[in-house]
Amino acid sequence: MSPPVNQTQLHPKGVEPTPAAEEIEKELYDIAHIEYERVNIDHNPSVASLYEDALVQESGSAINSTGALVASSGKKTGRSPKDKRIVEEPGSVEHIWWGPVNKKLSEQSWLINRERAVDYLNTRKRIYVVDAYAGWDPKYRIKVRIVCARAYHALFMRNMLIRPTAEELKNFGKPDFTIYNAGAFPANRYTSGMTSNTSIDINFKSMEMLILGTEYAGEMKKGIFTVMFYLMPVKHQVLTLHSSANEGKDGDVTLFFGLSGTGKTTLSADPNRLLIGDDEHCWSDTGVFNIEGGCYAKCLGLSREKEPDIFDAIKFGSVLENVVFDPITREVDYDDATLTENTRCSYPIEYIPNAKLPCVTESHPTNIILLTCDARGVIPPISKLTNEQVMYHFISGYTSKMAGTEEGVTEPEATFSACFGQPFLVLHPMQYAKMLSDKMTQHNANAWLLNTGWTGQSYTNGGKRCPLKYTRSILDAIHSGELAKVEYENFDVFNLQVPKTAPNVPSEILNPARAWSGGKEQFTEEVTKLGKLFNENFEKYKDMAIPEVIAAGPKA
Repeated sequence: MSPPVNQTQLHPKGVEPTPAAEEIEKELYDIAHIEYERVNIDHNPSVASLYEDALVQESGSAINSTGALVASSGKKTGRSPKDKRIVEEPGSVEHIWWGPVNKKLSEQSWLINRERAVDYLNTRKRIYVVDAYAGWDPKYRIKVRIVCARAYHALFMRNMLIRPTAEELKNFGKPDFTIYNAGAFPANRYTSGMTSNTSIDINFKSMEMLILGTEYAGEMKKGIFTVMFYLMPVKHQVLTLHSSANEGKDGDVTLFFGLSGTGKTTLSADPNRLLIGDDEHCWSDTGVFNIEGGCYAKCLGLSREKEPDIFDAIKFGSVLENVVFDPITREVDYDDATLTENTRCSYPIEYIPNAKLPCVTESHPTNIILLTCDARGVIPPISKLTNEQVMYHFISGYTSKMAGTEEGVTEPEATFSACFGQPFLVLHPMQYAKMLSDKMTQHNANAWLLNTGWTGQSYTNGGKRCPLKYTRSILDAIHSGELAKVEYENFDVFNLQVPKTAPNVPSEILNPARAWSGGKEQFTEEVTKLGKLFNENFEKYKDMAIPEVIAAGPKA
C-alpha cells in the first residue's frame, strides 16, 4: 500500500478528502493501481467546480450566452461502433450475439488496454470520479462509477446518470460497474484484436469498461446502455429497450421506438403527457423505468419555436458538445454544422418541465409505437400491427437515409437497425423481440407502425413530408382510443392494417396507394422494391425466428 498522503499537496483547491473519498482512493489503488499519491482524485465534484476546471484546463471550453458549458470532443464527434469490443470470457460467452456488432477481445488484450488506460490516468494531475446510478427502479438499478480525466466528461455523466442523494452517496459502497475513460490516449494498434487507435472495451467478468482513442462523451452513455442490454434480460428477465416513454393523465404509458430523424424525441415530448424518458428504458414485471437521469438531445436546427423544452433546458449545468458560437455574444448557431452534424446537449431530466420524477411508473404500456421516416413515400402514415408484425418490424428497425446526406447518395436509402438500437444489443435481436411480444400479450398492449416520412411521392420526386400536425392528430387518436375503433383496410405487399379514417387527418393520405401521384404501376414497383429490401435484411435473423414472424414480412 502507498505511504501516507500529503493532503495539502494533493488538494490544491484547499478541500481535504472526506473519509468516503479516502476510501475511494484506496479502492482505486487496490483495484486499478491508480496512484493517489501522485494524482488528485476529485470525487463527485460540484457543477461549478467542473465548470472551473473545464474552462481552465480544456481546449475549446467556454460558457455560452444561456450559461451552458460548451465543450469539444476533439477529432471524434460521434460514436465508433466498429471499435466496440466485448471480452470473450466463460461467464458471458454463450449469451452474446457475436458478429459485426459484438466483436471478441481476448482477456490478454483486455489487460493490455486496461494497463494502458490506467497508465494514462496516472499521468494526470487530477482525475474525476463520479458515482451514480443507472435505472430508476431501486430493485434493478446498478451502481456505476466513472473514472475520467476531463471535467466535461464528469459533468456529462453527472447529467446522464441518476444523481444519488447525499445519504445515498455516503453509503454508496463499491460500484457494480466501472468505466475508465482514457479517451485522449490512443490504443496500441499492434495489440492483438485492434483495428485502429480507438477501442471501447466491455468486460462482463470484471464489470468494467475501457475507453481509448476517442473523447466523444456519448461512448460512456451508450456503454452503460450496452451493459443494461445484457444484465437486465440475462440476470433479471427484464426487457431493455432503446425507446422514449411518456405517461398520460390516466396512467396510460406509450413507448416510442425509432432511429434518428423519425421523431422519437419530438413526439414523446407531449405537453399533455409526462415524460418518463427520451432514450433508454426497461420494462419489468412491475412497470417501466428510465435507465438515465438526463437527456442527450440533438441540437442541429434547434430553436425555441420547434423544441421549446429542449431549448430552455440549455442553461447552467448543461453541456453543449461541438457547437459553433459567436465568440463575442456567446450565442450558439444551432444551424451551423461546420464541426459536425451531430451537435448535442446533455442536461438533467429535471430541466424538462413535464418530466415524471422519479422516472418510473407502475403502469404497463398501453401502446407500442414503432416509428419510421420513409422517404420513399410508400409506408402508410399509420398501421395497426399484430404481435408477429411487431416482432418482424422491431427486428427490422427500418428508416430512410436521406439523399444528399452523403456523397453519392442520390435517392433515399433503406437503413435497418435491429430493435432500433443494433449497436447496443448484446443478445440476439430475436430474444428481445420475443420478450417484447410476450409482454404485449400479457398486458394487452396495442402496437402501431407510425410513418413520419413522405406521402404522395418519394422525397426525390417531389413528395411532401407528412405534416407534424397530422402525425400529432394520429397520436392523439391512438391515446384516446379512437383510432382502434375505426374501420380498417389491408395494405398490399406489407399486409398492414390501415385505417380508412382518422380524426383531423385527410383520409386521402392514409393509404399511400391512393395518395400516390405517379400512377399505380410506379407505386407497385416502389413498394415491391422496398419489400424486397426488408426481406433481404431479415435473412440474417431467420436462423432464430419462428415461422409466424418470418411470414409477417412483406410479400414481395
